[in-house]
Amino acid sequence: MTELTANPQHAKAPSRHVPVVIIGSGPAGLSAASECAQHGINTLLLDEQNSMGGQIYRSITQTNAQRHAILGPDYTAGAAIAKAAQHPLIDYSPNSTVWQVNRDRQVSYKKDGKSVTVQADHIILATGAMERPFPVSGWTTPGVLSGGGAQILLKSAGVVPNGPVVLAGCGPLLYLLAYQYLQANVAITAIVDTSRRADIKAALPHLFPALRAFNYLRKGLNMINAIKKANIPVYKGCTDIAIQGDDTVDSIRFTSQGTTHTLKTDVVLLHQGVIPNTQISWSLRAEHEWNSEQLCWTPVTSDWGALDVPGIYTAGDGAGIGGAVVAALQGKLTALEVCQQLGKLDSAKRDALAAPLRNDLRRNLAIRPFIDALYEPKKANRIPTGDTLVCRCEAVTAADISSYVEHGCVGPNQAKAFGRCGMGPCQGRQCGTTVTELIADKLQRPAGDVGYYRIRPPIKPITLAELAGND
Repeated sequence: MTELTANPQHAKAPSRHVPVVIIGSGPAGLSAASECAQHGINTLLLDEQNSMGGQIYRSITQTNAQRHAILGPDYTAGAAIAKAAQHPLIDYSPNSTVWQVNRDRQVSYKKDGKSVTVQADHIILATGAMERPFPVSGWTTPGVLSGGGAQILLKSAGVVPNGPVVLAGCGPLLYLLAYQYLQANVAITAIVDTSRRADIKAALPHLFPALRAFNYLRKGLNMINAIKKANIPVYKGCTDIAIQGDDTVDSIRFTSQGTTHTLKTDVVLLHQGVIPNTQISWSLRAEHEWNSEQLCWTPVTSDWGALDVPGIYTAGDGAGIGGAVVAALQGKLTALEVCQQLGKLDSAKRDALAAPLRNDLRRNLAIRPFIDALYEPKKANRIPTGDTLVCRCEAVTAADISSYVEHGCVGPNQAKAFGRCGMGPCQGRQCGTTVTELIADKLQRPAGDVGYYRIRPPIKPITLAELAGND
């Protein structure tokens, strides 16, 4: 059988040629664009949001002083990165949703009701991270939000919950959001932390190297101390999380240290870390591998972020989770390689400029093994059972996936044929990692052997009217 994919030979010719197209205006994309501009290279910076910043620095160019005070200095640091990207050689295009990138380095995006296609010499994917799915019982009940979604509301519009909230899961963002909510005077009923004492033991061997990035540890300790000072109950080692309520959330039930608790609440915020957003790199058929430390798929890259697709690179959290500072450094490093490829730098000058960036990169990444071990999301919260929804778009449950495997399904791509899993509007972004792990667990095989969805364009939904209006 022949695989059907978009054929650039049958599409309209690109409307323009651009030396470098950068997809995403978070710290990696902004830093890559400003580095290219410093060396005289024109770039097209595409982002589907209406302002620079990505998720971590969302609305950084529009945020008022009050929100800066609530969100803290790490968020405010994004203002300088955004300012550096306001350069005449950078064509910043907001509200531009990329729906196709092909191996010939043509990028198609929709903007203002029509589709535009450009030809690039080099493409840098700076697509960032997305929240790891947290498919527990009741996770689709109205009143349940992701921790990252709650942060987006806070950053972009200053919107916070009216009533007391429960934060459940694990990871630094869970405590960061709790700390920011304290600054915003939001009432917090409790933090339901799935981390266990065994995780501390697993993380301890990584503590000494992590001291190279002591500033991260200090910030974390300061947040935890502020939460303790506010007398917010923190339940540790929580298991059997279930969100209860029919039309909306009314409580959350869980077990902590052998005792079952039920807390009344109208709002539950779930978070158990972030994973790379790899939809575009998968659509390019680039090589990926399963990262056993971060429990997610990551693209295979060179030291400069190059994929195994000529002229296409990835930088930032889309290449592996490292955080905002690491993303900015990786964006600069990838841009230096692009500058060398375009003849703006020789190899010696590129390497000399890269050396201090690589030193900073190693120092900032020193904390990652410690964090990955300390906040490893638990199997029960990654691999659901029974009637818990896995694919929200197509209403496919964990039991459905298990049934597919019993009838011969051996991977996520086959799951599409069995029950349309991963074929909804999100194109598998929200369920792909869960489906990989669920099938791997059922087959008792490594997740890396099970694979991922075969991603095809459109990467994001596009209407026929937008497609017909192609420039």
